[in-house]
Amino acid sequence: MPVSAFDDLLAGNEKFASTFTDAELTGTAARGLAVVTCMDSRIDPLGVFGLRPGDAKILRNAGARVTDDVLRTLVLAVYLLGVNRVLVMPHTDCGMAKVTDDDVHGIAARQGVDTRSLEFHTVPDQGAALRHDLLRIRTSPFLPQDMPVGGAIYDVRTGRLLPVEM
Repeated sequence: MPVSAFDDLLAGNEKFASTFTDAELTGTAARGLAVVTCMDSRIDPLGVFGLRPGDAKILRNAGARVTDDVLRTLVLAVYLLGVNRVLVMPHTDCGMAKVTDDDVHGIAARQGVDTRSLEFHTVPDQGAALRHDLLRIRTSPFLPQDMPVGGAIYDVRTGRLLPVEM
């Protein structure tokens, strides 16, 4: 891709760098928190919790699903980066709750792309998917069994969290 496709980002970075003040931050999560959330651009994970850069590890993917890659990243976050608690936070009005894996495969196929080797982890029932993912973290043999793990659904219309119990 031509660099011009990113000129706006490079200009934004120049402005950001001119007032950058976080050089002293380390790679650890100062508040011991990891947040697993969706890639949806309406979500400001630090702002939702009143956090600042350096306070938490933010893991983002479509639907905020706890995939194998998220588990791998949580293991690194716990044992190398100071994480001692995890919150999984999907959100309302999520695109992953509006389609099935078959829908996504069909959309891609119409563009000439075969995605059948990929699993998209679409979310027919957000509450059930969240409880499944919380259980997946809590029962992982790779993570501390006593580590606090919680879940909440973020409402993109109000900015509020709805805690979800197992």
